[in-house]
Amino acid sequence: MRDRARLVLGVVRPLGWLLLGLGVLSLVVASRTHWRELVVLGVACLLLSALCLPFLLGRTRVSVVISLEPSRVVAGGSVSGGVDVTNTSGRRMLPTLLELPVGAAVHRYGVPALAADATSEESFTVRTERRGVIGVGPALTRRGDALGLFSRDSVWAPRQEILVRPTMVPLAEMGAGLLRDLEGVSTDALSQSDLAFHALREYVPGDDLRHVHWRSSAKATGASGQAQLLVRQYLDTRRSHATVVVDDDPEAWGSEAAFETAMSVAASILVRAITDEFETSFVCGASASTGTDGNQALDAVCRAEPGGRGLVGSAREALQLAPDTSLLFLLSGVGGDTAAGLEPVLRSAAVFPPEVRRVAMLVSDGASPQVSEVGGLAVLRLGDKDQLAGLLRWSVK
Repeated sequence: MRDRARLVLGVVRPLGWLLLGLGVLSLVVASRTHWRELVVLGVACLLLSALCLPFLLGRTRVSVVISLEPSRVVAGGSVSGGVDVTNTSGRRMLPTLLELPVGAAVHRYGVPALAADATSEESFTVRTERRGVIGVGPALTRRGDALGLFSRDSVWAPRQEILVRPTMVPLAEMGAGLLRDLEGVSTDALSQSDLAFHALREYVPGDDLRHVHWRSSAKATGASGQAQLLVRQYLDTRRSHATVVVDDDPEAWGSEAAFETAMSVAASILVRAITDEFETSFVCGASASTGTDGNQALDAVCRAEPGGRGLVGSAREALQLAPDTSLLFLLSGVGGDTAAGLEPVLRSAAVFPPEVRRVAMLVSDGASPQVSEVGGLAVLRLGDKDQLAGLLRWSVK
């Protein structure tokens, strides 16, 4: 019952409510003051409203298809869009108005009278300027009067999205000082049982006898004249997994441009890591992704917006999302240029195990490129995305 009442009341536009309210108020006041002018005004308002009601009658049956090519684009590019409206009723359709929201704007198309199964085609172009998500739709037809007192809207196509990626820079291969093999990436951590064979050592109580190297033990026993067992020593292996964490706290950035530069840096790193066949993860506040799908990673970058989680909170989320991270990038803003501002970066780096290779990037407008090390953490300072490639050669290789 409530839904039906809401649907009925929803056809009245603000101007319609104003006219109806003015008519009723005029008649109420006229009944007490006996002003004929108010009677005339009230009757005129209600009569005009009654004359506009028949325009709501009738039924529209159409099929609306929205096409976007491409649906993913780099900032600065253009997207070609099309709207096809087909009359699916068995009789001729009266002209109607089609509304299509595109971002903050609304495109309105006058659909002409269409015969049964006839189609009307409209095209539009969306020019992108910055990273983000541009909503297209939902497409709806609006039946109502010319004065805009009443209208009945029908949605015919759901909302679609244009994902605008940040501009990116090409990067050299990221080895991160790790040796890759078929099973993962070797680290310096010794392990009692793994896939990367490293060396032999003497047996100590508690070692697994399955790891005894019998041939080498026999040679050592013959050479020394004493019984001696040698066991295999392994290197722990880790999957190649690059994780990028961006600070979503607006106070950490000197400007919106610096935050967008950080997004360009993050996207460039993700593309390079995916090209190198790394698994990747990205976290910036509420926007997160993980896996080997490049589109999924860049989609998360497109959706990232400033929030209130902060770098430390995002780092903790990233650890839960990707506990097998082997290479970590932390991106923050001008707050890290001071000792106090660098504390959240160091705390975020400490969230991950010590065997993870960690790199912090501090982005601020106009900053000179610089590489330093603080508490075992490589710290890169840059003011433009074009400085990224040179800095990574010094810090990641």
